[in-house]
Amino acid sequence: MRNVLYIAVGVLSVILGIIGIFIPGLPTTPFLLLSSWLFYKSSGRLHNWLHGSVLGKYIRRYEERRGMTPGAKFFSIACMWTMISISAFGVIENGHIRLLLLILGGIGTASVLFIVPSAKK
Repeated sequence: MRNVLYIAVGVLSVILGIIGIFIPGLPTTPFLLLSSWLFYKSSGRLHNWLHGSVLGKYIRRYEERRGMTPGAKFFSIACMWTMISISAFGVIENGHIRLLLLILGGIGTASVLFIVPSAKK
């Protein structure tokens, strides 16, 4: 029964991780790491599938503590601000929520630049 629960939560976590690629404020890597751990505990086949998929690259980089390349940081920030801009100026009409979204975008940008480790050459 525990394996079924781990697999179900792992699949949900993969889905949230994929959504997090496109939605600002929803993280990707923590959900993928959670999925990896849950699949490791419950299903070797799903664990190997996740690590062998396109998403596995992000998990391996994190596990090997290699950090993000400057290009990946730039791309991440550009995608984040594209989605924030679409949300803040194309969808949201409330000025307070718009301001909050822009502040959170600034915090996210600072996090990527100064907290997320950079890849060593």
